[in-house]
Amino acid sequence: MHAEDPGLDLPPYSLDVQAIELGADTKAVGLELIETESREPLRGSEAAEIWAAAFRVLPGNDPSVVDFFSHLERIREFCRSLEVLRQLLGRFEAETFGLRAGAAAKIEDAELESDLSRRGLDAYQAAYPRYTFCAVCDLSDAWVTLLSETLWPSEIIRRVRPAVQPFDVYMARPQ
Repeated sequence: MHAEDPGLDLPPYSLDVQAIELGADTKAVGLELIETESREPLRGSEAAEIWAAAFRVLPGNDPSVVDFFSHLERIREFCRSLEVLRQLLGRFEAETFGLRAGAAAKIEDAELESDLSRRGLDAYQAAYPRYTFCAVCDLSDAWVTLLSETLWPSEIIRRVRPAVQPFDVYMARPQ
């Protein structure tokens, strides 16, 4: 039951998608995966499955790249033994990582990769216009901040809703 409307049964999980203000020159959308009733961040294997479903469809037909910044040897070892995105996200849920998608992801981006090694995910702020999107993923807090010139909350919802529907996720644009 939802506290605001006792007659309305909502799914157990919600993915809130909303434009966020990061400055006049930065276009960003925040995604937050929460337990609907408690409004607490959703973590664990169920969250990893939902995020994996969303990350598979979010780039559309664009190639994508995942950027990790710590425990690189552990991540390389893991990637040699498993190829499933859900397992990767579940295993490294506590790590902050980046995701970038677009035609630019098909080729090496030495400038961005150098900047990522110096500045971490802050490097995406200057690079995101070259991509469909760059995303800062903090799944331990159930947040993704997506930087994009072309993807707005309504388009993100349109892309992601069918992928997360099997998990009984309510998608919303909070006011």
